[in-house]
Amino acid sequence: MKDSLRQSMALFHTWSGLLLGWLLFAMFATGTAAYFQDEITRWMQPEVTGDADPAIAAQGAMRYLNTVAPDAKSWYISLPNSRSATTQVYWQPSGERPAKRSETSALLDRDGRAITTRETRGGFFLYRFHFDLHYMPVLWARYLVGVAAMFMLVAILSGVITHKKIFADFFMLRFGKGQRSWLDAHNVTAVLALPFHLMITFTGLVTLASMYMPWGIAANYAAPAAFSEAVFGRTAEVEASGRHAALVDLAPLVRRASAQWHGERVGYISIANPNDAAARIDMNRAAEAPFGARGQTASFEGATGRPIGSHRAAGAALATESVMIGLHTGRFAKWGLRWLYFLSGLGGTVMVGSGLVLWTVKRRARLPDPSRPHMGFRIVERLNIAAIAGLATGIAAYFLANRLLPLEMADRAEHEIDSLFLAWFGVGLWGMLRSAGRAWTETLAMAGACFVAIPLVNALTTSRGLLPSLLAGDWTFAAFDLVMLLLAAGFLLAAVKSARARAKATLGRKPRATSRQATSA
Repeated sequence: MKDSLRQSMALFHTWSGLLLGWLLFAMFATGTAAYFQDEITRWMQPEVTGDADPAIAAQGAMRYLNTVAPDAKSWYISLPNSRSATTQVYWQPSGERPAKRSETSALLDRDGRAITTRETRGGFFLYRFHFDLHYMPVLWARYLVGVAAMFMLVAILSGVITHKKIFADFFMLRFGKGQRSWLDAHNVTAVLALPFHLMITFTGLVTLASMYMPWGIAANYAAPAAFSEAVFGRTAEVEASGRHAALVDLAPLVRRASAQWHGERVGYISIANPNDAAARIDMNRAAEAPFGARGQTASFEGATGRPIGSHRAAGAALATESVMIGLHTGRFAKWGLRWLYFLSGLGGTVMVGSGLVLWTVKRRARLPDPSRPHMGFRIVERLNIAAIAGLATGIAAYFLANRLLPLEMADRAEHEIDSLFLAWFGVGLWGMLRSAGRAWTETLAMAGACFVAIPLVNALTTSRGLLPSLLAGDWTFAAFDLVMLLLAAGFLLAAVKSARARAKATLGRKPRATSRQATSA
């Protein structure tokens, strides 16, 4: 019975990990990068320097919005934090909204001056890609991501049951042993961060649970707005009175809200009907301190600054969901824990990638002629190359495009993103045209070369290269370049290993061919 259960779980583990493994690899890789999305954005906007105080930044943002959009229907202000130095503002004009969001948004410095910086989506794109994907409707993407997360959860649980000596195997990492080495790599990266993998997969499903299972809300509330008001305290849209009234200064309100939350920062401000007698200011607590992602909101009258009330999303179920979302995003994590998140996510990426490669390594030996595999095997092998080496090259191309594309290019941010997918597609196509062994060596070497190029191009195109950053104590830029070099070293080492394995396999086939010729003679 035990053997039968273990064999069944092994089957589940193999196929649940393979069928959506290529998508899971992309989700893990981009989700891992997203733990440093603010730092990635800062690197991709080298023109931005210094830090900013949220209260001063809020006041500067108000001055800017009063100049460019005094009669807007609403204002939105995203304040700087401990990891970001800029203020982002958005506004919704009265009447029809413009076609492009760039016409109703701006990036500001601490004094409310618009910053002239290169257009980029920065680390935010990598964060959104890991659950929204790209070039497809968001709803379809999120359902696809949810299915992949369910497959991942099945793969993790079935993997625990399948491996008899899962914890003992953690201490066995043997190099140069072919299939055994791939299995060791898969086991070690799986066990080393097993609690993290379970947590990140389950909480990822929780973040979109109301979309995947909306029936409880539909059965108990007449409309989604009624649910939102009951649970989150969001009232109906505030109607403008039509009477002009200047908005109060935001800086004192930011400080008051922060003091009310025991020193925690204000992260986001929304203002309905600015410069109207019925204006309303909602200040939302930043998600960088507590576990819970559902923060408190402090509301004020816009014309007088009188507190209207403070609201925290209530209820045990909502509090549990808030903590789970907070654990998944890791916004509360300080530097040490953030690096642990990153390394655990990197281990998960290696776990998925090594599992995909292990599938082909195990089955190649069972083929009647390993040098001439069947079509299904070849498809899996080429998809592995595209998923692993292709995505890595694409991410490197995304960073390189940020430095190399003309600053004045129209829709520059979209062209950066297109560079990622074009490089990804190019590597996948190259993998289809070459033999598998050569393709692995060449594409891994390409990924390594692209990551090496990032610090070099950064040094040639900006004044914030690796050496100047180290001398100036600019640890964000220095750490980014160092991580790129470490990734380059990893991919180049993998390319060398692949070349050696291919040479060894070629030498192993020649004696067998000679012996067959001698027998036929």
